[in-house]
Amino acid sequence: MTIESIGTWAGEVYKALEKSSTHMLGMKQIKKATKLKKDETMAALGWLGREGKIVITENDEDDVVTLV
Repeated sequence: MTIESIGTWAGEVYKALEKSSTHMLGMKQIKKATKLKKDETMAALGWLGREGKIVITENDEDDVVTLV
């Protein structure tokens, strides 16, 4: 896992969120849309969170990621 690969994964997650009509997806939807592994998805979300581009909210069924 390199900084470059995490940045690439973050871009994939960001694009998936942008394509969503609501700019929000559940974790399961993100993994399905990007085909990333769990650790790759989490690294990407960390990157986007650090940049202040997403908000993650918990609900009973899944964590929901929203573009800010």
